[in-house]
Amino acid sequence: MREITHIAVAESGDSDFKERLETKNAKSWLKSVSAFANGIGGTLYFSVEDRTRRIIGVQDIQLTISKIAELIVARITPHPVFECIPLQQKGKDILAVRVDSGKHTPFYYVHDHHHTAYIRMGDESVPATDYQLNELILKGRNETYDSQITERLRTDYSFTLLEATYLHTLNQHMSDSDYVSFGLAVEDGRLTNAGLLFADQCPLPDSRVFCTRWNGLQRGSVHEDETDDAEYSGNLIYLLKSATEFIRRNTRKGWTKTANGRVEKPDYAERAYFEGVVNALIHRTYDFRGTEVHVEMYDDRLVISSPGGIYGGGELEPMSDSSYISKRRNPILADIFSRLRYMERRGSGIKKIFEATKNLYGYTEEKKPFFLVNKQNDFFLTIPNVNYRSESVPHMTPHMMPYMTPYMIKSPCYFPFVKRLAAEKR
Repeated sequence: MREITHIAVAESGDSDFKERLETKNAKSWLKSVSAFANGIGGTLYFSVEDRTRRIIGVQDIQLTISKIAELIVARITPHPVFECIPLQQKGKDILAVRVDSGKHTPFYYVHDHHHTAYIRMGDESVPATDYQLNELILKGRNETYDSQITERLRTDYSFTLLEATYLHTLNQHMSDSDYVSFGLAVEDGRLTNAGLLFADQCPLPDSRVFCTRWNGLQRGSVHEDETDDAEYSGNLIYLLKSATEFIRRNTRKGWTKTANGRVEKPDYAERAYFEGVVNALIHRTYDFRGTEVHVEMYDDRLVISSPGGIYGGGELEPMSDSSYISKRRNPILADIFSRLRYMERRGSGIKKIFEATKNLYGYTEEKKPFFLVNKQNDFFLTIPNVNYRSESVPHMTPHMMPYMTPYMIKSPCYFPFVKRLAAEKR
């Protein structure tokens, strides 16, 4: 039996602690088995007190292993890959149950003829929403939303904006075969969802961006408290151009004198908000009706939000070069944007948001962009206005604060913000 000196300090997206093995209320821990298998995997620690991390100790390790295996096989379908690992700390036995990330999603908890798929939301295992369940089904088929084939024909749509942008960027025309090789259509002429999202007459109702410039620091009445607003719908290139132009026209650009002339002082770096809109359009979910990307500008910050949290669960993991490991919900859309040179394939967009903002005149550490995911699984990017001067830090708007789960995002700039926010409340 392996001796350990410490275990994880707190519950997180990939760990869960149980004081004892519940057999009558097995759902209390089996839902985490389902969630781990549906996400990035994780470990359940049995005989560890949840709040204090005090080691209680397993009385009969072999009997406990046998019962856990029996319940997982009986109640989780399909069967996940898991391993029971006996551990010991200070002479007391602990049982770690490591659950692998599964390929054949969704993994359901089954009881009384009911099937429920769970996912991790921060340190909780919660039932998957309809669109999350659909994503799990597609993942289990090794498919994505953008790769799904529709019954709509390419000949019924035009692609003028896509083809013109491709020609302007690459100095070559798109061929008929490119539509197939790029994943926009199949050989018989039917379009994929990706193809529809790049069509001039994009018929998908949720391919839209709502933009608002609010007067002040919080949301208010659309008719009384906004100074500019617009709603855009259509193909992704049009949405990208329209949303970035909205931000550009609502971004003040002052200047300051220097010994050699003057330095421009824009509120936001164009590269930063461009990358923010690109990320929102590419990484959002499109299969949940009544959703859209939101661009909201306040006096002190710009907030870009999109439906769909971190694809596949887990956290944004920074790499050694400060870029982030990128899991793509819509790989065909990402590939097309990469070909059009709107983004790179290697997950450097977040890094560029940080760097572009940092290079602005007047930048301080308190002006770092940060990320949040709320319990509705919406993704928020907040870029502070570097020219806004106040004793306060960027506000958390009411639609974000009650539901934020900062432990889901390992942003190097989020936690200093939380500390400042806490200090203000004292």
